[in-house]
Amino acid sequence: MVPPEDDTGEWRRRYSWASGRRPQWWPQGEAWPPSGPPERWRHMRGRFVRRAAGFAFLAFLVFAFVVAAFVTLLINIFNSARGGGSAVFVPLAILAVVIVAFGVARGIRRLAVPLGDLIDAAERVEAGDYSARVRPRGPRELRSLARAFNAMSTRLETSEEQRRRLLADVTHELRTPLTIMQGNLEALLDGLYPADAQHLEPILDETRVISRLVDDLRTLSLAEAGALTLHREPTDIGQLVADSVGSFRPQADGAGVALVTAIDAALPQLEVDPVRLREVLSNLLSNALRYTPSGGNVRVGASRLDGHVRVSVHDTGPGIAADALPHVFDRFYKSEESHGAGLGLAIAKSLVVAHGGEIEAVSEAGQGTDMRFTLPATS
Repeated sequence: MVPPEDDTGEWRRRYSWASGRRPQWWPQGEAWPPSGPPERWRHMRGRFVRRAAGFAFLAFLVFAFVVAAFVTLLINIFNSARGGGSAVFVPLAILAVVIVAFGVARGIRRLAVPLGDLIDAAERVEAGDYSARVRPRGPRELRSLARAFNAMSTRLETSEEQRRRLLADVTHELRTPLTIMQGNLEALLDGLYPADAQHLEPILDETRVISRLVDDLRTLSLAEAGALTLHREPTDIGQLVADSVGSFRPQADGAGVALVTAIDAALPQLEVDPVRLREVLSNLLSNALRYTPSGGNVRVGASRLDGHVRVSVHDTGPGIAADALPHVFDRFYKSEESHGAGLGLAIAKSLVVAHGGEIEAVSEAGQGTDMRFTLPATS
């Protein structure tokens, strides 16, 4: 979507999401919100327009030359037939016309063929075939346009694959609780089980599972679309981390895992949504405790780093395999030992990005895992 070049604000009014924070899908390294066409494309468009105008002027001159040569050729043929002209000029004039016509045809083909490829590929994308690609060829501007088209269709193809995968994963995650609920309810209706608390509570638990899944999907979709509302307020990040760790201490003690904190005393206050950040920390802490064996420890730290505040959660668990590490923040990606829906880390990443921060996972198999995120400091 390319906004108009004027500064009237019409584009921002039409697309209100442009005034929000950078969505997760926006390309890294490109400014958000976009204030106008990228400089490279603005200059490239100007060059292309100038070259097209020059080519049109050249074509006009060539056309005029061809007409003049053709008229001259006819005159010379007529004069030669009467015996008053030079017969040598006739083949030279024909040769000149052929050369000029060949040059013009070659120039037109050099523009027409790449444009034809782009038109065909655009028709395929319009029909839903996002695998369409264009071979970059022709003038430099058309080659850049072809590469941009290929990048666009690649992104569309990836988004379509993610959409299909999401539908399949949601269907899979909903099937289990719905099957349990259906079986228990049928047993109650058939009189196999009495309608008491012992047999009704499992059904209620499964409704909570579905409700949590729906809430997670809603949070994730809003965050990735840049439409998640954050209720920012001045927050003592050190106290927030300490409170979050304290809420998990009983669980850690029961699992025989030591919870250790290392929080700097001079951390600045952050303008963040404390509820959402607690959700991030809860996801990271619950994951760390789940994979840390008895006798291990989980270290939670908060420190200032280059104008940012870094929060880290390190565990002494088995670590993450190298081939799995790039996918830990993907939706519905989970290990075989996990009993969740595989949305926790995806939500954590989306919430951190919505705050203008970054999150990463550092791990080696057998060496534990370090989950850390940074947030911009306000002071």
